[in-house]
Amino acid sequence: MKKEIIEVPVLSAMMREIGVPCSSVTRANGFVFVSGTPPIDMQTGKIVRGDIETQTEAALNTVRHCLAAAGCTFDDVVMVRVYASNAGFYNAINRVYAKHFPDNPPSRTFVPVAGWPMEFDIEIEVTAVG
Repeated sequence: MKKEIIEVPVLSAMMREIGVPCSSVTRANGFVFVSGTPPIDMQTGKIVRGDIETQTEAALNTVRHCLAAAGCTFDDVVMVRVYASNAGFYNAINRVYAKHFPDNPPSRTFVPVAGWPMEFDIEIEVTAVG
């Protein structure tokens, strides 16, 4: 097995700058793994603030950006994990999520968490074939 770290424009540099010891995207054995991805504006590299629907949209756009760096799209996604700081966000997250995966959505897990050391309410990680 050979592991390949995928450099993601804007995001990889941001992660290094703030000292997070992980790769945003890794390819191995025909799969692409996208780390838990918060709502980041891919133009500025800054956290997107706003309600949970705004944050969910931004996080999914960041995931899309990560997948594109590996030559993948949402059609290649086989598993999604959504981490949210409040279980009550479930329906609002689903409204936004359904727009990005309208047909044949991948397997998914929703995980309520206590929070993060930064100011956001959602992270999304995915596994894709590619």
